[in-house]
Formats: sequence, structure tokens, C-alpha cells
Amino acid sequence: MIDIIIAFPRLEDANNIKRLIVKNGYDSVMVCTNAAQVIDMANKLDGGVVLCGYKLTDMLYLELYRCLPNGFIMVLLASASKIRQNSERGVICVPMPLKINVLIHTIKEVISIQRKLYKKNSKPRPCTKEQQKVIDEAKALLMESQNMSEEDAHRYIQKISMDSGNSMSETAEMILLLK
Repeated sequence: MIDIIIAFPRLEDANNIKRLIVKNGYDSVMVCTNAAQVIDMANKLDGGVVLCGYKLTDMLYLELYRCLPNGFIMVLLASASKIRQNSERGVICVPMPLKINVLIHTIKEVISIQRKLYKKNSKPRPCTKEQQKVIDEAKALLMESQNMSEEDAHRYIQKISMDSGNSMSETAEMILLLK
């Protein structure tokens, strides 16, 4: 799930945009009224999308963009003249007045990009000794009860893990519970 942070100086504006986004199927949406709140929230997350106006109470969008941690994409909602005057590479711009379908399409595209970046940058964590022990026990069980080779048992756990979206150690625990 990709987190969306909406930042506008007027809480009412931010909440209106949040309602539109939630109505269109996005549920991890947070609202801020200043850049300090956005930065604080962003530092607690692994990445996401910051949707903001040109000027917040404590800084302009460009300063905020430069303060965001890696893993965030900014979408600027501003007038066409502000966008032309202040375009920053890496910031996605949506002109005002706002067209809902353009905003939703932009968010959909940005989230798609964000997911690709997340997959590219995330590497599987190595197993702990305890997790490896559980996996080895499940392999041994499969080898004995299903007459599999160790390689086949490993591939079986790996495939079930990938199909279910669970880690190999979680899948191994389920196999052991079913014995």
C-alpha cells in the first residue's frame, strides 16, 4: 500500500481532496497543513506520494520537495502560471482549476511508478537462524511425507510462499502446523 500525504494550508481544502481520493479507492491518505508536519510524517514512512499546493504556511513546495526523504514523489497542484514559472525536475504538476479525473489519473500513474521503484529497491531480508530452522524442518517434513528431494521441497515452499505473498518462514510454519 502506498501512502498519500495531502498538504494544503487550509485544512478544509486538504480534507476535500482527501475525500475525492478516498472515494476513488485510495485509503492510506493523511492530511497536513504545513511542511513541518509533512516532513515529520514522511520520515516515519518508507515512501509515498506528497500531494501539495504551491505555498504552505511554513515553506514553498520546492523547499518541501528538497526536504523529503528518498522514496517520495511530489505532485504539485498549482495554477498553470505558477507551474510554468517554477517547474522543478522530478515534481509532477497538475494544473488548477482541478479536474477530478486528471487528478485521479495522475495519482494512479504516480502510485504505479512508486510501486515499481519500491520493488526495484527492496531486497529480501536474509532469514534469521530461527526462521532458517523452521524452513529446514518443513523441508524435512516434505521430504519424508511427500518423498521429495531437498531441492524439490525448497522449491515447493518457495512457490507456495510467492503465490500466497507470505515469507518462506511463514509458509514453512503453516506446513508444520498442517502435519
